[in-house]
Amino acid sequence: MSGAAVELKGVSKRFDSGLQALGQVDFDLRAGEFVSIVGPSGCGKSTLLRIVAGLIATSTGECRRPADIETAFVFQEAALLPWRTVERNAQLLMELEGYKPEDYQPRAAEALKLVGLAGFEKSYPHQLSGGMRMRLSLARALALRPGLLLLDEPLAAVDELTRDILQEELSAMWQQAGFTGVLVTHNVHEAVYLSDRVIVMSPRPGRILDVIDVPFAFPRAPELRATPEFARLTGDVTAALRRKQPA
Repeated sequence: MSGAAVELKGVSKRFDSGLQALGQVDFDLRAGEFVSIVGPSGCGKSTLLRIVAGLIATSTGECRRPADIETAFVFQEAALLPWRTVERNAQLLMELEGYKPEDYQPRAAEALKLVGLAGFEKSYPHQLSGGMRMRLSLARALALRPGLLLLDEPLAAVDELTRDILQEELSAMWQQAGFTGVLVTHNVHEAVYLSDRVIVMSPRPGRILDVIDVPFAFPRAPELRATPEFARLTGDVTAALRRKQPA
């Protein structure tokens, strides 16, 4: 894939309450890349992600993306329907977005296989571990075969070991499915491990302080996290987070 998947030009956001969530943001998201957004709590990361998704409007500027790009959003909470099976939960977004019923089962099966839940189709959410529930949330989004996948801290609620494993699986899914990915996270190590580039945001009103390229080739082995090069880069991102907000 080539070109820009999303273009943010002079984007800012002030809510009706008067809260200025975002200062001016300019950024081009390249098609097919994976980008993470890091910044202090309340800096507007999730607001920016929702603008990219088209869920909220900008106050100034514009967010441009191809009209025909399918977009899927994964939230921090899995938000599964407990009365529906794994298979039926994976089909939910297709039903809501008006896909043909004959597409439900094959697309859901494809997505469940991609996230490692093949064989659990007839199980219910309460029978799944926390990591499996998050995989199902990802499968529900991936069943749309999105060109753009937006993730708002989806791994925040799981334990550290499960989080590492899910990072590796998410990276593999991205490489296999070929979507453009944007992740909001507070975890610098997660941002570096998963991304082509890391966007560092200032305190509210959020502006982009830095965009840091991640030079490690894909696929990335779990052992990368223990290397001096990985430690140096996570240190660079952390240092960027501590810089003063631009005037």
